[in-house]
Amino acid sequence: MDLQNKLAILADAAKYDASCASSGSARRTAQAGGIGSTAGMGICHSWTPDGRCVSLLKILLTNFCLYDCKYCVNRVSSNIPRARFSVAEVVQLTLDFYRRNCIEGLFLSSGIIRSPDYTMEQLVGVARSLRLEHGFHGYIHLKTIPDADPALLAQAGLYADRLSINIELPTVQGLAQLAPEKSSASIHHGMGQLHQHIRSAQAERQSAARSAIVSRPQARRTRPARPPVFAPGGHSTQMIVGADAADDGDIILTSARLYSGYGLRRVYYSAFSPIPDASAELPLIAPPLVREHRLYQADWLVRFYGFEAGELVPAGAPGQRMLSLEHDPKLAWALAHRERFPVNLNTAARELLLRVPGLGVPSVDKLLAARRWRQLRRADLERLRVPCARILPFVECLDWHPGRSLDDPRLARRLVQPVAPQPQQASLF
Repeated sequence: MDLQNKLAILADAAKYDASCASSGSARRTAQAGGIGSTAGMGICHSWTPDGRCVSLLKILLTNFCLYDCKYCVNRVSSNIPRARFSVAEVVQLTLDFYRRNCIEGLFLSSGIIRSPDYTMEQLVGVARSLRLEHGFHGYIHLKTIPDADPALLAQAGLYADRLSINIELPTVQGLAQLAPEKSSASIHHGMGQLHQHIRSAQAERQSAARSAIVSRPQARRTRPARPPVFAPGGHSTQMIVGADAADDGDIILTSARLYSGYGLRRVYYSAFSPIPDASAELPLIAPPLVREHRLYQADWLVRFYGFEAGELVPAGAPGQRMLSLEHDPKLAWALAHRERFPVNLNTAARELLLRVPGLGVPSVDKLLAARRWRQLRRADLERLRVPCARILPFVECLDWHPGRSLDDPRLARRLVQPVAPQPQQASLF
C-alpha cells in the first residue's frame, strides 16, 4: 500500500481520539541544526465535528489490533481496511508536514500489534528518532500502552511532551463489559507510574536549580548537566461517553478522582459514535454532542471555579444523574440553589463571584480590581461585555437589585440559550 493510502486510512482511524490538545508544554526553542517549536499556535487547523481545534498530525501507527473492544472500530473482529506505518514513515511524514507549515507537532496512537511491549517500542522509536536523529523540537504526544514494560513508559516521557493512557470507560463495570481484555487495575497502575515519573523529574530539576543558584560563583568552571525533562506537558486520559450505562454523575466523580489521585493535566470526553457491525450491547444511536459539551463545562468548574465534584452531580438514582442539556452546569447549580443569591458585587468574596452564571475568571478579576477604587454599578457590568441578561438575576450592586426575579418560575425558561452550531470537519488532504 502506498503512503498516501496509508495516511488516508490511519488519519481517519485516529479521529475518535479526542486527547490531542498541545497545551501545557514549553520545550526549548530549536537550536542550530534542529527544527520546530512548541511555542505559539499551529498554522493549519482542522476542526473535529464537535468544535475542537487540531493543529497536529494525528495518526495511528496501525489500525491492526489484537483486542476486541466492542466500542472500537479498529477491534480485531472489525471488517475495515487495515494499514500500518513503519517508524521511518511516521518520522518522514511528520517532518514533511511540519516543513509545509501544516502542523505544529505529532499525536501518535496505535492499535496493539504482537504485544503491548512491541507496540510501545515502535511508538517510542518514532519519538526517539524525531528528537535525536532529526533534532525535532516540536510537540509530540504519545498514547501509551498501559500493559507495556514500565521501562518503555519511562523512555517515552524523555522524548514526548505529553503522554496519555486512556481509561476508556467511566466505571470498572463498563470496562469489564465492553473491553474484557483490558484491566482497570493495569490502567490505573500505568497512570500512577507516569505520575510518579513526572513528580520525580520535577523534583530533580528544582533541586538542580537550587544547587545552581548556591554555586553560581563557580558556574564558569563547572556547569553540571541539567536533569532530563519528563513529559513537560503532563499526562492525560480519555473516556467514552454514552457507550455504557454510566451516567454523568459517574463521569464527573471518576474525573475528580483521576485529577486528585494522578495529577492529570486533562480528562477528555468523547461522545460514543456508532460503528459498523456493532455489538448488541452498544446503543444504536450516539448521545447528543451537547452532553459531551456539558461534561467539559462541569470539568472546567471543578478545575478552575472552585466547585466540588459532588456539587455538580445531579440529583437522582444511580444511572439517572444526568446534567441538564438546556442549561450549562453553573446556571443549573445556581437555579437549584437560589437561596445563595443575589451576590453583592461590592462585598462578595472571589469564590462567590465565580459562582455567578455568566461571570468568568477574567471578568471576576476585573470586577475585583475595579471595586478597590469605587462602588460597582450596573454600568460596570455592561462595560465588561458580559451576558448581563444571565447575570443580573443573580447579583446586586449600588444601583441594581433583582427584586423577586429569582422566585419567578419562568426564570429557567428565559435563560435557556441555543447551542451554537458546530464547525464542519476539515480534511488534511
